[in-house]
Amino acid sequence: MAEIAEPTHDSTSPRRPSGRKRDLHSMSHSAVAELMESLGQPKFRVKQVEEWVWEKNVSSFDQMTNLPKTLRQSLAEVCTLGGVEEVAAQVSTDGSKKYLLRFPDGVGVECVGMPTKNRLAVCASTQAGCGMGCAFCATGQSGLKRSLTAGEIYEQVMHVRDDFNTRVTSVVLMGQGEPFMNYDNTLAALRKLNSPEGAGIGARHLTVSTCGVIPMILRFANEPEQFSRAVSLHSAVQKTRDALMPGVKKYSLVHLYDAMGEYVDKTGRRPTYEYALIKGVNDSDEELRYLCDFCRDTLAHVNIIKLNAIPGSRFQPASDERANDFVRYLSNVGVEATIRNSRGADIDAACGQLSQKILG
Repeated sequence: MAEIAEPTHDSTSPRRPSGRKRDLHSMSHSAVAELMESLGQPKFRVKQVEEWVWEKNVSSFDQMTNLPKTLRQSLAEVCTLGGVEEVAAQVSTDGSKKYLLRFPDGVGVECVGMPTKNRLAVCASTQAGCGMGCAFCATGQSGLKRSLTAGEIYEQVMHVRDDFNTRVTSVVLMGQGEPFMNYDNTLAALRKLNSPEGAGIGARHLTVSTCGVIPMILRFANEPEQFSRAVSLHSAVQKTRDALMPGVKKYSLVHLYDAMGEYVDKTGRRPTYEYALIKGVNDSDEELRYLCDFCRDTLAHVNIIKLNAIPGSRFQPASDERANDFVRYLSNVGVEATIRNSRGADIDAACGQLSQKILG
């Protein structure tokens, strides 16, 4: 597989509205203010418009009932509200719900709502498909269609919120795509999700999961917000990791280790590693020893994930007993480890299973 260029901006161009109309979800606060000024509106209209767009997630200008009708008509002439269409949805026995959403240009993505008591977590996508090619991931086998705009990432969360009629308490950007290959839009979406003028979700409850794009890990360490971050590790043996995750084989484990150390020094946040346990691939005693050595004395937390079934895949999950072995041995060397309770596996909504089966 060809090497992936180090991203300095979005790796694929996001959707552009057709014609001269602009999607309000793509407009900054200053851009909305300039628009209101150009339409001869007082400054307080900016806040009103943004409340309808970001907090109330309206799909029609007619719903902006505290705006004059003439202003609503003017907005409809020059802007769109983006919007997503729910193509399909499935409900898991554990209460999770997977959505297949389609944007106006026909591109679709999947996201998942995961309710627990009085909380609602959302797993959202940052790209339509994925270009990283991870061997055990259904999304990785579908290829990359395009990156999503910040508004499109945000709209997934709002769609789940409105469907459950419940406030979203946490978001994980662990759906389709590599967030750090769409860095600018991912960060803008995180900031809007965190903003009191947006979803108002605490920064520590907003998590980005990356395959390990080292330049962006270092860049993320310098952002002022306390967003959480997890790294998909899946092996601490270079040869094994390269085979499982070809999209990041240019970034060695040695450099990843150093980058994570720098991340911890700058942010004070403990590193979290995700490790999908695959029978006969990364579950051997040797793999376990390397994992213990990689994580020892780093304050890391290891999330052991039991591999989820993907039709036609040659990979099989390791046994529950083996997963418990990994947790026990990691604990013995002072590394905190837990086994993730994957949600929505029965509807192909768990880790590595998102594949847009209906849209193809």
